[in-house]
Amino acid sequence: MKRLFAGIASLCAACSSASAQSNDFAVWLDSFRAEASAAGISEAVLDEAFTGVTVNERVFELNDNQPEFTRAIWDYLDTAVSDRNIADGRAALAENRIALSLIDEAYGVDAETIVAIWGLESAYGRILGDYDAIQALATLGFEGRRTAYGRSQLIGALKIIQNGYAARSELKGSWAGAMGHTQFIPTTYLAYAVDHDGDGRRNIWSDLGDVFASTANYLSVSGYRADEGWGVETRLPGGFDYALAGVSVKKPIVEWVSLGVEGVRGDLLAAFDPNLRARLIVPAGARGPAFLVFENFEAILKYNRSTSYALAVAMLSDEIAGRDGRAATLWPREDRPLSLDERKALQRALADRGYDPGPVDGIVGAGTRAALRKWQKDAGRPADGYASAAVLEALRQ
Repeated sequence: MKRLFAGIASLCAACSSASAQSNDFAVWLDSFRAEASAAGISEAVLDEAFTGVTVNERVFELNDNQPEFTRAIWDYLDTAVSDRNIADGRAALAENRIALSLIDEAYGVDAETIVAIWGLESAYGRILGDYDAIQALATLGFEGRRTAYGRSQLIGALKIIQNGYAARSELKGSWAGAMGHTQFIPTTYLAYAVDHDGDGRRNIWSDLGDVFASTANYLSVSGYRADEGWGVETRLPGGFDYALAGVSVKKPIVEWVSLGVEGVRGDLLAAFDPNLRARLIVPAGARGPAFLVFENFEAILKYNRSTSYALAVAMLSDEIAGRDGRAATLWPREDRPLSLDERKALQRALADRGYDPGPVDGIVGAGTRAALRKWQKDAGRPADGYASAAVLEALRQ
């Protein structure tokens, strides 16, 4: 009997919590409607968009565990640059070669990179996502670490409906509100989507010409140039100063060579313009592969602010083109990725020691890596900014 009463009490508590959240969401939604109305969204569109919309708890879970940021990079790349993805990418390139060649010529973005993004974002159009974008973005805007993103993208989605670019029922995609074959978020769609065939619609949901042109336009505006490549895998000399592997350090290739940096697959100066500026990345720390990356890599990062994602696009595009794309240097596969709680613990430990990582949110971004490098340098360790279980243990001591 006691167990029965305990179960009933637990159920009642859950119901009470859900009811409170529902009430809070309703209050938030009223406030957001006023914000959207001030941005020019009509009451008719607001009524159509939000009728029956509730919080999607699954969106909260996925927001805290994005695979680009939570999986070990080698596991992520194993999936992204798999034999099947390569084979499917080559087939997709061959099937759409004429259209892609025209778009390559018009925008200066090579077809292989467009196809690689297509493959990673929707498995070459097989998986477009079935989350209601309005609900997903309202959930993100309501609560959590990305409320500003959720609100801004939600207003963008409402503008898509109001301007007649797509119907309310078409706005389906990922849990983060990204839509179409190459997963544009609403503000990216509004700014960069292209009506390639001139039919009056920028249709990223079912018109591959519009999909490819929109993707190329976004990359081109972001600084992508087809004749420059994305980067090259390198070999670093003994005693290398890993503090140089940061987002703010860019040098011409000839200067990297003078520091002892070599190409894993050949002479850097022979393969690239020696004056081409590059920065060095070591995504798995001093024990893993190192890469010099160019402006094209930075353009891919504007598509998705994840080094794992940008490397996956770069490597997959090389493989689709028939070049060696996968890393030649072994990844430290014996390492394990940190859990969300451990990533937060690492950030708190850095902050406690006086190294500001930014928000304690479990996302090991530029701020956390910069703080980690400062601590590593002061501790006499390679300042590679790599957040590992061993580093966390050292910080805790």
